[in-house]
Amino acid sequence: MMVLDSACVQYGLARALHDVCITASQDEIIAIVGRNGAGKSTTLKSMMGLLPLSKGKRLFQERDITTLPVEQISRLGVGFVPDTRRIFPNLTVHENLRMGALAHKPGYWTIERVLEIFPRLQERIGFGGDQLSGGEQQMLSIARALLGNPKILLLDEPTEGLAPKIVDELIDVFVQVHRLGTGLVLVEQNLKVPMRLADRQYVLDHGTVAWSGTSKELDAQRDHVESIITTGVSSEE
Repeated sequence: MMVLDSACVQYGLARALHDVCITASQDEIIAIVGRNGAGKSTTLKSMMGLLPLSKGKRLFQERDITTLPVEQISRLGVGFVPDTRRIFPNLTVHENLRMGALAHKPGYWTIERVLEIFPRLQERIGFGGDQLSGGEQQMLSIARALLGNPKILLLDEPTEGLAPKIVDELIDVFVQVHRLGTGLVLVEQNLKVPMRLADRQYVLDHGTVAWSGTSKELDAQRDHVESIITTGVSSEE
């Protein structure tokens, strides 16, 4: 469904991604893993169109979307949950959710349905965004993205800094969302959450894909993969 093909991204003269190839389909959960500065968030933003490619292509359902603006990519069916959450602090939970559906066609996900999978948001429906806890803000950010009825959802470190109980709740939500037909691409710093969720994994280091394979293959090579994440040892060394 979504492909980064030999993608390169530059910040000024510095190259942040080097010929990165990522393939994600609607019927699987993909994880992109790596330490800080490995290029994970840059990869996800490149898939969303938030960063231009200096080389390579961005494809969605076999269509070249390399030059499309972000809003058009979103309307094609790509959802994005940033690591900063980016909820509107001065709007209520309900108003934030309404904003998520504003520019998209109606589909399975409605405000009522996202409140069913996030009952805590129902309890906070009249609260301002700045009155929510970190976990509640993350739930709101994910719920808002779902209201765009994406075919594939990109999530940038959705469990970072959250209590284990909240992480477990989010994992249950991700499983449910995926079973209802949405592909997921998940960025995380370590293997804990991806090993519980992902079908395939990409390990990034210094802006390149240092390792990729199924979660079963990763489990068999776990020591080697963890060495890439912790020390930056590439697959060629």
